[in-house]
Amino acid sequence: MTDAPKIELRISLDPETLLGPGKAALLQAIDETGSIAAAGRRMGMSYKRAWYLIDTMNAYFTEPVVVSAKGGNSRGGAQLTSTGRKVLESYRRMEKKTRSAIAGDLAKLAVLAVKKSR
Repeated sequence: MTDAPKIELRISLDPETLLGPGKAALLQAIDETGSIAAAGRRMGMSYKRAWYLIDTMNAYFTEPVVVSAKGGNSRGGAQLTSTGRKVLESYRRMEKKTRSAIAGDLAKLAVLAVKKSR
């Protein structure tokens, strides 16, 4: 049996900046953990990589999507800004609308797919 076809939304904000499922998941993880490092660990990426992705988004939007404070476990942390929340909410809304709009076509593709045994 094959996996059902699915869609992954990637938005080209500019030639160097994409917003897709990975960055959305990173924003979500930062919101849930309050930490860039913890969010990166949750996603299996280094702090350096997580910070780079946040930095690219912070540079694109008029206001940062994430702010952080240094200081270790007791005083440090990161949080989404109001812009970051709006970006994440907009992306999730676009994802939902996209899935809904193409559900019928994905089902048609699934019927045509080669069935593979695992």
